Amino acid sequence: MSWIEKVTGPLEQKKAYRDYKARVKALPGGYRQAAAALERYLMFMGPSNDGKSLIAMLDDLVELLEQSAAAGTPVRDVLGANPVEFAELFMDNYGGGSWIRKERARLSTSIERAVAQGQEP
Repeated sequence: MSWIEKVTGPLEQKKAYRDYKARVKALPGGYRQAAAALERYLMFMGPSNDGKSLIAMLDDLVELLEQSAAAGTPVRDVLGANPVEFAELFMDNYGGGSWIRKERARLSTSIERAVAQGQEP
């Protein structure tokens, strides 16, 4: 890793992100808006501690939207009635985690420990 990459991060990830943005820009209007909305959500909720997983997730997302646009599949048919549910299920396929995912796991583990200890009078 060069000294520039140590300061700015891996250059191949930056190039991959720029390529992703160019692909999104080429999408038809509604698909482009959906991609932007999903990207915003995934950036906050997705694998924030793993740039490689984030780039893979965004690439897969734009590929799905490109294929849907080419096939004439409406955005609602792709995302379903609940876009948050779609995004959460989509993220589950990728490694890494956000602080929210970590806190959800911590809460579940803590409650399981409390239940295992039983209720004391």
